[in-house]
Amino acid sequence: MDQDLDQTLGVVGPRLRALRRQRETTLADLSEATGISVSTLSRLESGARRPTLELLLPLARAHGVTLDELVGAPPTGDPRIHLRPITRHGMTMLPLTRRAGGIQAYKLVIQAGSRRAEPDPRSHEGYEWLYVLNGRLRLVLGEHDLVLSPGEAAEFDTRVPHWFGAVGTESVEFLSLFGSQGERAHLRAAPRRNSQPGPADRG
Repeated sequence: MDQDLDQTLGVVGPRLRALRRQRETTLADLSEATGISVSTLSRLESGARRPTLELLLPLARAHGVTLDELVGAPPTGDPRIHLRPITRHGMTMLPLTRRAGGIQAYKLVIQAGSRRAEPDPRSHEGYEWLYVLNGRLRLVLGEHDLVLSPGEAAEFDTRVPHWFGAVGTESVEFLSLFGSQGERAHLRAAPRRNSQPGPADRG
């Protein structure tokens, strides 16, 4: 049992480093957000410091992940991805990629009638590509108000204000690809009006 525990805790350091680099955060920034010293953070990432619950809780909050995502089973070579759905105001996001940095892939599901009727477009740094699988997707993009059907795709600069919603009485399912800037805006940032969107303001 001790060997299994050591093996599990041994993957925490690389995961912490990957999360920080993915979000382009410095050790100093993370230290300020968590109250953990830079030296302790560095030792945690390198594996020189054994992670404890008191250290992992603030780190999980700062990175916007669960403890289970920080302390999971070590890699086994199994290529299957274990999805962890994230639901915010009628929109469910299922991560399809787990690697740090680069392009992130998600499947999104918007329940019919679950989002506010009036579009509230938001903008952020990055670029996004999406592909509709089922249902019809309303995409408000700048001056455009579009409806995409299954099999249709769109790509756009996310600095242009945009918003997503389901059309009609059917839920809509679509794939979305975006970089680390987009992931932070969609999943990690705290919601702020007239600024980058937070978890409740995706799209």
